[in-house]
Amino acid sequence: MDTLFTNGSLFNGHTHHPNWSVLIRSGRILATGPDLSSHLDPQTEVVDLRGGLLLPGFVDAHVHPVQGGLERARCDLSPLSGRAATLDAIWAYAAAHPEVEWILGGGWHQPDYEGGAPLASDLDAIVSDRPVFLANADHHGAWVNSRALALAGIDARTPDPADGRIERDANGNPTGTLHEGAMDLVGHLVPPITHDEQVAALLGAQAYLHSFGITGWQDAIFGDYANLDDSTPAYVELARDGRLTARVNGALWWRRDLGAEQLPSLIERREALQFPRLRAGSVKIMQDGVVENFTAGMLDPYLANPTPPPRLGNGCGCGTANSGLSFVDPIALRQHVTALDAAGFQVHVHAIGDRAVREALDAFEAARASNGSNDLRHHIAHLQVIHPSDIARFAALDVAANMQALWAVHEPQMDELTIPFLGPERTRWQYPFGDLARSGARLAAGSDWPVSSPDPLAAVQVAVNRRHRDAEYEPFLPEQALDLATALAAYTSGSAWVNHADETGRIAPGMLADLAVLDRDPFAQPIEEIGEARVVATYVEGDRVYSE
Repeated sequence: MDTLFTNGSLFNGHTHHPNWSVLIRSGRILATGPDLSSHLDPQTEVVDLRGGLLLPGFVDAHVHPVQGGLERARCDLSPLSGRAATLDAIWAYAAAHPEVEWILGGGWHQPDYEGGAPLASDLDAIVSDRPVFLANADHHGAWVNSRALALAGIDARTPDPADGRIERDANGNPTGTLHEGAMDLVGHLVPPITHDEQVAALLGAQAYLHSFGITGWQDAIFGDYANLDDSTPAYVELARDGRLTARVNGALWWRRDLGAEQLPSLIERREALQFPRLRAGSVKIMQDGVVENFTAGMLDPYLANPTPPPRLGNGCGCGTANSGLSFVDPIALRQHVTALDAAGFQVHVHAIGDRAVREALDAFEAARASNGSNDLRHHIAHLQVIHPSDIARFAALDVAANMQALWAVHEPQMDELTIPFLGPERTRWQYPFGDLARSGARLAAGSDWPVSSPDPLAAVQVAVNRRHRDAEYEPFLPEQALDLATALAAYTSGSAWVNHADETGRIAPGMLADLAVLDRDPFAQPIEEIGEARVVATYVEGDRVYSE
C-alpha cells in the first residue's frame, strides 16, 4: 500500500520546500512534488501533515543508547539541578531499592558542587551501608562514597593512574570524586550487567530515541568501558530477532592499554557483525578527556582558577603546568590510525582540546599520506576547542566534524568550570561550527546521550541560536551560529553520510523511507522558536515506529 504525506512542507536533507508532498511505496520514496494527487487511489494511506514538516529521520552520529537506557532505569540524576535535590533523589532511590547491592546510576552536574567535585561524606550521610558509584553527566568522572573507596582500597597512599586523577584533600586523602581512568579503581568492582538488563536497556533506549525522530545512530562504544560491559551481544539479539528497528553502526572500542596487536580481533569482530540494520565498521579512539576536570589535551597549559576552592590551588589566574592528557601517544596514534585506515575501518576520535584535535588531524593526514584517499569517512567528535589554524584541515582531509551542538551555550559548566581555565583567547575558539561550515568541512551531529539530551531539535535550537530556548543569557559566540538548513542537514544527510547509510538521510525517489514528522515547520517560525517543535511520528522503511 502507498502512503502519501501531504498538507505540509518538506526538508529533503539539504533544502526546504514549502507546500510539498511525498509518496512512499514498499518502504521507499516513490515521488516528491507540490501536487501528487494523480497518484492517489482508494488504497492509498493519506497522512495529513497539518502544516508540519516532513524530513529525513534524524541520525545521531555519537550516542550511547545502552548506557542511557540503563541510567534511566537506575538512579537517574540528569533531570535534577542542585546539590540538595540530587542528594534527596539518591536517598529516595536507595530507600526504594533495599535489595540492590550497589547504588548505581548517574547524571549529576559538576557546577552543583565546589570545584565540580562532590564529596563522599555527603553520600555517607544518606547511604553508608552499601557502596555508591554515580557517573557525572559527562561520564568522565564518578562520585563514590566511603564504602566504595574502602572496598577498592583507595586511600592517601593510592597513586593516581596514568590516565586519571583522584580528588584529594590537603592531606592527600580521597574526597569522593574519581576522574577518567581513576573511575576504574572502583568501577571494576561493580557487579556486571546481565545480558537481559542490556537488552531491556537497549529496547527502552531505542523507543526513547525514536520518540525524538531518530531512525539511526552510531553507538560510540562497542566494547568494555569504565564499569560497563560490552553491549554488542544485546544488539546482536535484537538484530537477529527483528526487534532492532533503528539502523546502527557500532564503533569498536580501541583499548588504550593495548596497541596494534588488537587490530586482528577488531577485524574479526567487524566481520561477525553484518546484519541488515547492524554493522560495526568504525573504531572509536578516545584521545583526551574533558576541560572541566583538566584532562582535555590542550596546546597550552590550563590557567589557575582566579577564585579557587582551597583544594584547587592558588588564585593567581596565571598558567599552570597542566595541559591535559593524550590517552594515546601522538606518534602511536598516527601509526594506529594509518593501520586502521589500511584495514578499511572508519576511525571515530573523541577530541575535546585543541591539542587532541590536532593530534587526530595529524593522524588522519599520516594515514592519507601512507594509504591515499578513500571513502572511509573518518570523523572527530566533540571539537570543543579548535586552534584556528586547524579549521581548514577538516575539509582538506575530508574528515567530518561531528558536533554536539547542545554544549555551545553559556551555562554554569561553561562559565564557572571552563572559561576561567581557558582564558579569553581559547574561549573564542570553542565550538566553531560556523567557521567549520564556511571552510567547507562536512558536518555531522550527535548528542552523546546520556551526557546530554538526545533531542535533535534542542541541539538544532542551539546550533542556530547559540543558546537554549527561553534562556535569559546572551548567545555564546553568535558568530559561530549555523543557519537552520545547515544544522538540520548535519543531523540528517550529514550523519547518514558518516554512518555509510547512503540510502537514508535524504528524501528523494529511490531512498529508504526513514522519516520524521514535526508538528510545525520551523522554517516558517522565528528561529528562536525552533526548539518548540516536537516530533509527532517516526517511520523506518515506511513503518511507523513512533506516534504521539
